[in-house]
Amino acid sequence: MNNSVPANEPLSPPPSPADFGFTVEHRLENDGEHGSDGRPLGRTGTIRTPHGEIQTPAFIPVGTKATVKSLLPATVRELGGQAVLSNAYHLFLQPGSDIVDEAGGLGKFMNWDGPTFTDSGGFQVMSLGVGFKKVISMTENMHESDAVIAKNKERLAHVDEDGVTFKSFINGDRHRFTPEISMQIQHQLGADIMFAFDELTTLMNTRRYQEDSVDRTARWAVRCLDEHARQTEERTHRPYQALFGVVQGAQYEDLRRKAASGLATMTGADAEGQMFDGFGIGGAIEKSQLGEICGWVTDELPENKPRHLLGISEPDDLFAAVAAGADTFDCVAPSRQARGGTMYSSRGRINAKAATQRRNFGPIDDNCDCYTCENYTGAYLHHLFKAKEMVSSTLATIHNERFIVRLVDQIRESMIDGTFAEFRDETLGRLYPKKSKQD
Repeated sequence: MNNSVPANEPLSPPPSPADFGFTVEHRLENDGEHGSDGRPLGRTGTIRTPHGEIQTPAFIPVGTKATVKSLLPATVRELGGQAVLSNAYHLFLQPGSDIVDEAGGLGKFMNWDGPTFTDSGGFQVMSLGVGFKKVISMTENMHESDAVIAKNKERLAHVDEDGVTFKSFINGDRHRFTPEISMQIQHQLGADIMFAFDELTTLMNTRRYQEDSVDRTARWAVRCLDEHARQTEERTHRPYQALFGVVQGAQYEDLRRKAASGLATMTGADAEGQMFDGFGIGGAIEKSQLGEICGWVTDELPENKPRHLLGISEPDDLFAAVAAGADTFDCVAPSRQARGGTMYSSRGRINAKAATQRRNFGPIDDNCDCYTCENYTGAYLHHLFKAKEMVSSTLATIHNERFIVRLVDQIRESMIDGTFAEFRDETLGRLYPKKSKQD
């Protein structure tokens, strides 16, 4: 990796961990989960980055390839997005992390002036590598295996102790990701928050494989800390980038707690002063256990560092995760579902392509304050999708992203004013009426 300062790059103060921080502001005393010592796990707070603050809990829209699909960065800001998350794997393949570096980093490259996240590439290397594309099942109850592969798919990724060898899903070229390479790529991308390289497992892997994977991810985490410290020392022309360790362990309490407690106190082997600035909660999680698993993890993590739950945006999952102590979340689902015509509403999912919308001359959601609902009807959106007009994706994505961003903002407000339980029960009762009746 080229660590030289790009041409015409202005000089700035050396990067310092002091440029990043987290402050807890309110605790969910009565309505959330509590740790083994009795302390409340749910909280609100503020993450401080070189490019601005993030009020937590917060939903982080995903701009996989340095763009939230179909939206301008200014639109993401207008709908309430506080930060965006891009993907190291995809940007490494195209256009190349060196290109992003020369452009001045991810934010400048995509014309986004707020905080940015990049994930390590581990999820995409493994999910695409075993043929599951964008989804690792959260409800899988099939046979367990040490060599999981989707039906009729070629294995594109192979794990060994040093890292992962994989084929590009774009052109079949072979590439190699190691903890060191992931750190180098993410430093070139220049996000405010990045994640350590971890091995993603699925719920179909055996218990033995999960144990080996947690141990391997811990060894990789130490190497990430060392390389992160080295890159920070060498790349003094960039602000400090916070590094989050990623907690794996699937659905096993002992593995989750072991992974979390180990990362909480971990330092580099050479860079003994380098610790993780925050933590990601990763891996496939059985939906019915999401809150419980988050609670196991956050119970082991330090109070003064933020926790990011990777790949979550369903409203019931957000409430469960916030109550269990997660601070930020990301997921491609709001934008991906929007492009297919599935739109969120205060009454549950709506299919914009359905015949019921053909003569809906009101907004998709009367209770939504987004640009789409304030200016367009369900009938117009139905027409756009049926006519395959590109703007259908833009208008639907504005709505879906605003819906989830606003929901998490409202969750934060309810935690502050003491109405979390009432807001949760009322909201989920509207969104999941059949489930509420069963309960």
